[in-house]
Amino acid sequence: MALKKKPVTGMKDILPAEMQVREYVMKQIRETYQTFGFHSIETPCVEHIENLSSKQGGDNEKLIFKIMKRGEKLDLEHAEEENDLVDGGLRYDLTVPLSRYYSNNAAGLPSPFKSLQMGSVWRADRPQKGRFRQFVQCDIDILGDGTRLAEIELILATTTLLGKIGFHGYTVRINDRNILKGMAAYCGFPEESYDQVFIILDKMDKIGMDGVAKELSEAGYEEEKIKKYLALFESATKDAKGVRGLGATLKEVMDPEQAENLASIIDSVEEISTSQFTMEFDPTLVRGMSYYTGTIFEIQVDGFPGSVGGGGRYDKMIGKFTGMDTPACGFSIGFERIITILMENGFTVPGSNEKMAYLIEKGVSNQIISQAMKEAMEERSKGVTVLVSQMNKNKKFQKENLISEGYTQFKEFYKEGLK
Repeated sequence: MALKKKPVTGMKDILPAEMQVREYVMKQIRETYQTFGFHSIETPCVEHIENLSSKQGGDNEKLIFKIMKRGEKLDLEHAEEENDLVDGGLRYDLTVPLSRYYSNNAAGLPSPFKSLQMGSVWRADRPQKGRFRQFVQCDIDILGDGTRLAEIELILATTTLLGKIGFHGYTVRINDRNILKGMAAYCGFPEESYDQVFIILDKMDKIGMDGVAKELSEAGYEEEKIKKYLALFESATKDAKGVRGLGATLKEVMDPEQAENLASIIDSVEEISTSQFTMEFDPTLVRGMSYYTGTIFEIQVDGFPGSVGGGGRYDKMIGKFTGMDTPACGFSIGFERIITILMENGFTVPGSNEKMAYLIEKGVSNQIISQAMKEAMEERSKGVTVLVSQMNKNKKFQKENLISEGYTQFKEFYKEGLK
């Protein structure tokens, strides 16, 4: 049987042209975030299955690549359910591993701790454009700061990074889970039904206001509550003023300071940022992770379906490891989606080194090979990229391919010497 040459479904091989862009973007991410004081860390790709399936990751917990027990621990004969065979899994995001990491190492870390983490994650998802089963996430998180300074820093760092790699005119949508709950309470939805209401609300961008009204009605909610609920969304403007107005309306069911906190984040970012983007209050923004406790945000790029980044505050997660809640907030950019957009737009890495190609005719003497190699080493010491390769029979086609890879200068070495 012949071996399979295509990668596993939902995963991909990365060709040199894309790899060059990926490495450039990763370098920009690391350098930009480090200027904001974030520290690079790394966590294992395998996590305890108990941590991954702790009912904090929303639907992602259904997409875990699980790892079977090994050796004597793998007892197939007496296993009654899947969990009897499993003790680990590939991480589906970087937030759960970070929370475990902080819980285990907090004594040796600064407070607040500003974390930068880049690495692959895995989800047994349905592959589609910009969505893979293995993909890179790039997260920045601030642990130990319960003030709005954390959100402001995260948004400024992320938007600064996006500006550096050529993204302009996008939208950062922002909301607060407390406002979501306040709106639902104000309209009389029972607290135990909030999750169902929010799942329906999260479809607003796909099915519109009428579609949300229809689904809420089909779920059994009274028409009066539905009309009151949707009227809140229609009346709220997309700026800090809209947040404050909504906070005033909801003052009987939520702390007005929560709305003021969100409005202040919007005001501060708009005043400070030098990047070209729109900051937009979106009361329909939900985000699926159940671990979010406060501010939530997403990045929307025109012409690209879905978000290209997102995050929020998760003040209760670390407490599940330590028994003591720790303020935490993070922002993740959708690395694979950003790379997809850059590649589709023909992005080229700026400031690349000069690239030369030395082509050596087949059958030349060792003396000529040594001459070519010495010259190549001299150029490389000056920072020039030099490819040394045997000359093909179809030299014209070979040079055309090298030109497409960015090579601009050529030297040809023949039996009788340099030409």
